[in-house]
Amino acid sequence: MHPKALLEACSELVRLTLKFDHPADAIVSRFFRDHRGFGPRERATLAETVYTVLRKKQLFEHFAPSGSGPKERRLAILGFYGPGDFLRSALNEQEINWLDQCEKIKPEDLMERHRHNLPEWLVQPLKDQLGDEFWPLVESFNKGAGLDLRVNTFKAKRADVQKELAGLGIKAVPTPYSPWGLRIAGKPALNKMEAFKRGDFEVQDEGSQLLAMLLDAKRGEMVVDFCAGAGGKTLAIGASMRSTGRLYAFDTSAGRLDAFKSRLARSGLSNVHPAAIAHERDDRVKRLSGKIDRVLVDAPCTGMGTLRRNPDLKWRQNQQAVDEMAVLQAAILQSAARLVKSGGRLVYATCSVLPQENEAIALAFSEANPDFAPLDVGEVLTDLKVEQAVTLCNGGESGQRFLRLWPHRHQTDGFFAAVWKRV
Repeated sequence: MHPKALLEACSELVRLTLKFDHPADAIVSRFFRDHRGFGPRERATLAETVYTVLRKKQLFEHFAPSGSGPKERRLAILGFYGPGDFLRSALNEQEINWLDQCEKIKPEDLMERHRHNLPEWLVQPLKDQLGDEFWPLVESFNKGAGLDLRVNTFKAKRADVQKELAGLGIKAVPTPYSPWGLRIAGKPALNKMEAFKRGDFEVQDEGSQLLAMLLDAKRGEMVVDFCAGAGGKTLAIGASMRSTGRLYAFDTSAGRLDAFKSRLARSGLSNVHPAAIAHERDDRVKRLSGKIDRVLVDAPCTGMGTLRRNPDLKWRQNQQAVDEMAVLQAAILQSAARLVKSGGRLVYATCSVLPQENEAIALAFSEANPDFAPLDVGEVLTDLKVEQAVTLCNGGESGQRFLRLWPHRHQTDGFFAAVWKRV
C-alpha cells in the first residue's frame, strides 16, 4: 500500500479510537471488518500505531500542538509503526522537520507526566506501592505484552506441544511458574495450527493460569467459576479436574458464554456447564448454597493490570469507576461465598494493581466473615510445587498472604488473589 494511503488509514483509526466510546480492540476489529483490503503487514502497522498512541498519549499530545494538520494525523505520525523512511515518504517537508525536532527531545528533559503517560489518579497508588520500582513498571506497561499459551493437560503434554511448535519454526519456552505454560515470541497465526484446532493449547497469560492453579480443584468435586467471562480459567480448572465432577461456569453475559462454546468444544472437557445468571443473587446461586467444594471469583475490575495489552483502559477509567467497582466486587464476593461448603476453598482474584480493588476487598471480607479462614498464598503455591512461590506474593505486614503479580517483576499481567478455607 502507498505510504500516504496507509498513514491516512492510521489517522482515521486513531481518530475513532480516541473517542473512547468502545474498547480499542473492538474498534480495531470493526475497522478491519469494514476495510477488508488490508494485508497482514498493513493490519499490523495500523494496530500497533494505534496502541503506541494509546500508550504514549500524554507525550504525543505534548508534541502535537507544535505540528500542523489534523491532530489525529500528527498523533499517527508520532506513533507510526514501521520504517522511518517509509513514514517520511508520506510526509510533506514541514511535517518531516517537525518530526525530526520531536525525535531530538531527550526523555530526561520531559516532565514526569509526559514520561509515565498515566492519568494522575493512577500515579500515586502505584508509587505508594512500588517506590523506586514505579518507573520499571511504567516501562513494562509501555512495551506491550508477550504471548503465553496454556497447554491443555487433559489432552496433551507441554513437551509435546513445545516440540510441535518448534517443528513449525516457533520457539516456545516453558513459563517459569505455571507448569502448564509456554511463552513464545512474536504473534504467529496460532488459530491455523493443528495443535490449536485439536484443543491442545489455548492463549492464556501465565498469571491467569496461576489463578486457576490456586483453586486446586480435584477430581470429582463440585466447582464454580463465578465470573467465567471468556472461559480461559474455566478450561484450565476443568483440565485439572480431568473432566470429572461438575464445573459451573457462571456469568451475567450470555454472549460471553456463547462465545466460550467453541473453546469448550475444542477442549474435550465434558464436566463444564456454562450458565448465564442475572446477578450475583440469582436463584441458580441460591440453590447451590453450601454445596460447592471450590469457588473462584475472578471479579470484574478496572483491568489496570492489563495495560500492556489494553492501554486504552487507563484513559477510559477514573477514580469514580474504581470506587464503584469496589462496591460491586465486595457484593459479588459476599454472594459467591455462600456457595462454599464447610472445608471448601474460596479464591478472590482481579487483574488490577490497585489496593482498593484487592487487599482492601480481601481484608474487609475476612473481617466480616470469621467462618472463612485466610490461607497463606505463598504456602498454597509452594504445596503446588510452583517455583519461587514466595516471590509471587506481596510483602509487608501481610507477608505471603496474597498473590501479587507485576508485569515488570514477573513478565505477566498484573494480578491479585486471596484464598480462604471455610471452617
